Amino acid sequence: MPELPEVEVTRQSFAHRISGARVTAVRLGKPLRWPLGCEPEGLVGQTVGDALRRGKYLWLPLSQGGLLMHLGMSGSLAFQDQAPPHGTHDHFDLSTTRGLLRLTDPRRFGAVVWSPALDSGMAGQLLSTLGVEPFDAAFNGAYLHAALKRRRVAVKLALLAGDIVVGAGNIYACEALFHAGIDPRTRSDTVSRPRAERLAVAVRETLARALALGGSTLRDFRDAHGMAGEFQLQAQVYGREGLPCHVCGTPIRRIVQGQRSTFFCPQCQRR
Repeated sequence: MPELPEVEVTRQSFAHRISGARVTAVRLGKPLRWPLGCEPEGLVGQTVGDALRRGKYLWLPLSQGGLLMHLGMSGSLAFQDQAPPHGTHDHFDLSTTRGLLRLTDPRRFGAVVWSPALDSGMAGQLLSTLGVEPFDAAFNGAYLHAALKRRRVAVKLALLAGDIVVGAGNIYACEALFHAGIDPRTRSDTVSRPRAERLAVAVRETLARALALGGSTLRDFRDAHGMAGEFQLQAQVYGREGLPCHVCGTPIRRIVQGQRSTFFCPQCQRR
């Protein structure tokens, strides 16, 4: 599933190219997770503003309202100068005076939803439960420590929930916990203030490194230019079950938490 770094990389790869464009046509393919929420013809003639990201959602403002987009489990956005013939898995086309923005999603868990504003309508509902952004000043050790104190679940599951901080998806939560030296099974309300400080820094630095490397491509992620991410090539624990830890040489372990694979070093990461 594309996580925050992949979504932000996607935004950066097309935002400057589509900003200021005028919508000339809209094509809908097979139904996605939610209906568009407006008549496609009503979008024609509107001007596109500066694309934003909130968590794993993209917001494409228009002259009237905007489009909230989610890539789901396997979706990707491509922005092209020309409009190639659409394929079976191409479910949304936004044709503009500067090119075509196309959502391709083989599993159809993605979404494109019109809302009157980012904080109202369907967009407001979907974004209302999200935690803080990892690069906001509000996300620090004190905030994370207080939020974890209110939970009685494994710290990795608390990170994955998305209502404390957005963007710490499975691969990035594993990596951040490794860099913070925290066992992913540690109960969240037992994490001390100093460890929460280290974890907040580790989450921010892990996501920043992922952004610099274009995100992670585990299956089929590509940005709007068609480029793959490379973060997974530098992972310290994720996907390395049985291989020696780069720090201490202990074999990396894999367990399952919340139906997701968790990778960690039993020597470097302590409860």
